[in-house]
Amino acid sequence: MLQPRLYFLLATLIGTFVLSFFIFRPFLYALVLAMVFAVVFQPIHQKITGFVRGRQGLAAFATILIVVVFIFTPLVFLGIQLFKEAEQLYFSLANGGGKNAILNILNNLRGDFNIDQYLEQGLDWLIQRLGSVFSGVAKIMASSFIFLIALYYLLKDGQSLKARIIALSPLSDIDDEAISKKLGMAINSVIKGSLLIALIQGTMTMVGFTIFGVPNAVLWGSVAAIAALIPGIGTALVLIPAIAFLFLQGETFYGIGLIVWGMGGVGLIDNFLGPKLVGHGIHLHPLIILLSVFGGFVFFGPIGFLLGPLTATLFFALLDIYSLQVK
Repeated sequence: MLQPRLYFLLATLIGTFVLSFFIFRPFLYALVLAMVFAVVFQPIHQKITGFVRGRQGLAAFATILIVVVFIFTPLVFLGIQLFKEAEQLYFSLANGGGKNAILNILNNLRGDFNIDQYLEQGLDWLIQRLGSVFSGVAKIMASSFIFLIALYYLLKDGQSLKARIIALSPLSDIDDEAISKKLGMAINSVIKGSLLIALIQGTMTMVGFTIFGVPNAVLWGSVAAIAALIPGIGTALVLIPAIAFLFLQGETFYGIGLIVWGMGGVGLIDNFLGPKLVGHGIHLHPLIILLSVFGGFVFFGPIGFLLGPLTATLFFALLDIYSLQVK
């Protein structure tokens, strides 16, 4: 009689798990970001906990205030400016002025080769995607609220939650701790290393675009920050078209200036700051990082730059444990 009960329990467990997944799915990104921030801000939370004599709730609330003041507030102002510049670009393309300018430049370069059809299709696709961005304000606000609430409880009750997960895991406690440690190292490496460097490079790109007269500097600086996450390509994906734009506009002096700025002010940041910021965190092969970032974007969406490398790290951590078990 034990097996039918066990099968019924497993079937019920799987069914409720699937339902729970779909219930939490709209807030999956917010919950994942909350877990990532909980790991990154754990040292700050521990210091505040010691300062307030072990009151976890108060320490978690103080940590949330730090996140809001130093991360959320600058992001709000950045988002407002991004919205304005994206809106300007959207209406410029939609009204045909930007499209015609690009067509004229490319047709002059390519002579009699007609590329109107392909470029119009590409710009129409871009216009459709930009239009969808303006309709997600309410969703972003809801996700931000869920993120802050989840972060508060993960900071406050994170250790007890971790202990319960380890207790439920069929792996040994040593293996669970090893996986947890590697994931923590991966999160800190991605956030404190790759992401922070990308933000600095994006900011430097934005400053360079502002100095040398590239329009929509904040928008393209944000794109450069995302491109900086791609190993081997980085900000060149944004800088090279911008430099070409300046030369095609006849701004040779500004074009040369942006080349120097890109090679010095932007390109060398990774070499100087990378080893210091990443520290002794976990290091994946550049090819694995490249594939995990691209695959993460395709599979998970914008948050894929985090979930891709973390999934790869989890895979290799489990592979190491498996290899030790079979020896």
